[in-house]
Order: sequence, then C-alpha cells, then structure tokens
Amino acid sequence: MNEPEPFLWRCAQWLTFASALTILVSIAVYETLLALALVALLLSGQRLRFPPVKLPLALFMIGTAISLAFSGEAAAGIPGVRKFYLFLMLLVVYSTVRRLQRTRALVLGWALVAAVGAVVGLAQFAAKVKEAHVLGRGFYDFYVPGDRITGFMSHWMTFSGLQMFALVMLAAFLFFAPESMRRGWLWLLCAALMFVSLVLAMTRNSWLGSAVGLLYLLWFWRRWLVAAVPVVGVLAILLAPAEIRERVNSATRPKQGVDSNQFRVVAWRTGLHMIREHPWLGLGPEGVKLHFDEYVPPDIPRPLPAGWYGHLHNIYLQFAAERGIPTMLALMWMLGKILRDFWLGLRRLPPGRSNARFLLQGGIAVLLATLAAGFFEHNLGDSEVLTMFLVVVACGYLALDKEVVGLG
Repeated sequence: MNEPEPFLWRCAQWLTFASALTILVSIAVYETLLALALVALLLSGQRLRFPPVKLPLALFMIGTAISLAFSGEAAAGIPGVRKFYLFLMLLVVYSTVRRLQRTRALVLGWALVAAVGAVVGLAQFAAKVKEAHVLGRGFYDFYVPGDRITGFMSHWMTFSGLQMFALVMLAAFLFFAPESMRRGWLWLLCAALMFVSLVLAMTRNSWLGSAVGLLYLLWFWRRWLVAAVPVVGVLAILLAPAEIRERVNSATRPKQGVDSNQFRVVAWRTGLHMIREHPWLGLGPEGVKLHFDEYVPPDIPRPLPAGWYGHLHNIYLQFAAERGIPTMLALMWMLGKILRDFWLGLRRLPPGRSNARFLLQGGIAVLLATLAAGFFEHNLGDSEVLTMFLVVVACGYLALDKEVVGLG
C-alpha cells in the first residue's frame, strides 16, 4: 500500500499544475502561483530536477548579464533580465511531475481554457463588427491596425501565440493518442473554436506558425493528407469573407497605412545596422527600444511607417541586436538541442507509449511553429508565450525521463 505523499510535496505539484494552466488567463496569477510552487517545492525537501538544457541556457543567461553590464544602462535593461524568473517553470514542472498522465491532463486543460478564451474572442469580434458599422468605417481598415480580439489577454499577439500552442498540442493529442476519441466531440469542438479565433485574430505570424506546426503533425500522422492541404487551403481562402482574403493577400500586397509590412522592413534593417555596429555584446537588454531612432538607416525616409518600434519583430535579429551574436547563438543552441533530443527520443520510443509520443510530437511541432512565427514577431519576448513554450519543453523532456511513471 502506497504511503500518502507529504503535504508540501502535494502542494508543489498542484500549484505547478495551476500555474501552467493559468498562463492562458492571467500573467499575474500564473507568476504568483509559480512563486508559491517554487516555495512549496523547496520546503518539501524533494530532489530538484532540471531538463538537460542547463549549459546552453546558462550561456544565454551569462551572455545576457555581460551584455547588460557593458551596456552602460543597467537599470533600463533590468526588465529584460527579470524574465529569467520565468525559466523557473522548467525547474518546477520537471521536478514536480512524476506521472505522465498529469501532462496529458495539462494539455487537455489548455484546450478547454483556450476554447473558453476563443469564445470570449468571438464575442469581442462581434462587438468590433458592430462598432465599425456604427462608425461607418470599413471593417478591415478599422480592425487590423486597431485593437483586435484578445480573449483573456491584453494583446492580440499574445492571444494568438497562446492559441497557436494550445491548438498544436491538442492536435498532437488527437493524432497520436489512441484514447483521444473517448471524448472526441469535445476536443474537436475546442480545436474548432481555437482555429476560428486564430483566423479572426488576423495575426499572420501565428497563421504561419500554426500552419508549420500542424503540417508537421499531419505529415507524421497521415502523410497522404498533406497533398490535400494546398487544395483545401485555396478553397478556404476563396470561400472566406473578404476581410480574411485581404489579410492573406496583404503578405504580398499590403494596404498602405493598415498592414504592418513596411514598418517591419524598417525594423529589420535597423536591427541589422545595430548588429553590424555591436556584434559581440549588442546594445544590452531593452537597448533596441531605447536606441531605435539612432540606428535607423539614413536612406529610410521620415516619418517612419506607422507601427510599434519597441522591438525588431524577429527573434533572431532581436536577441542578436540586444545581447550580441554569441548570446543569440546560445539560445539557438538550446532550441536546436531540444529539437534534436525530442527527435531522437521519438525514434527510440518503444511501441505503445502514446502519451510520450504525442508530447514529443507536440513539442517538436510547437518548436517549429515558434521558430517560423519568430521570423515575423518577437514571440519569445512575450512572457506568456515564453512561459507556455517552456512548459511544453519540460513536458517533452518528462516524456523521455525514465523516472516518470504511469501510462506512457
């Protein structure tokens, strides 16, 4: 007969689960729960465990600290370093989860919460359609450059990034976990709501990331279906409302003053200038935001196109410009190691371990989606998106861990 688990150890487990689940609802709530989970874990006396990414992550953090020290603006750069706190999610998830069923419950919990967030987003969308009509404005020109749907979040980029992760992980569950159809109607409904909310958010980088992640999963589930994707995609675009078609077309034919293509080009060129001038240590955390105007290439006419110039809308340029090329490469090493570990783990996985398989496939798909979307947005600079990404990574490593028990 199993002895009951110590109280503080049970608290640490449930606080970790609650923190990971509430990422989709509130940054204040999940950060508070993360702190409580860490305290309970430390007081429980249980062994601390960390996924095998310590070296590249340490180099990334050391590089960031050196960049901050030499920036000459240490106080201004503290917000960028403060996000190191979020990496504790790797520690608490990997230390407290000892049964793989709990990771499955978390993924399904994400699906339910994301679906509710999608319903909130749909209500917001209906309100914005009505508002545009009352103001007598064309909906596309009113909606895209203004406030789009956000669900429970404060910004549509955050909302779209989280919905993307939740949808990709749910798809991995549906494709690779044989028991997924036990409540199939519920999970398919959640997937449909998330998909619709992603479409209506009109966040193109999340469209791209979702497409990459889902295509990867589809390739390893039913490879022949990938051939049908272009046909389905073309039909979907042709049958979509005019505003959706216009947003798709904006990737190559942007609307002046509405779509974000022009200001992104300015941001990327400015970032390249920053990197050329400061290749080793960058400008320091938050340095891009503080010194953007100083590095705008002289051939770019003023005023600059409308847009947000607080970061470079590209994770590769952003980290290199802020913290230097070596620190950016340390981060890429970590992401590459995660991808390699998950891929090799999948190849060595014995038959029947469906929970481990869907977590690893979902982890790879989320990583690919993040890298693809990261070409057009600083998604790993968003606290909620970064934290959910780290939880997915921790769950993938748990699927490879021989100490984790339960139905694998």
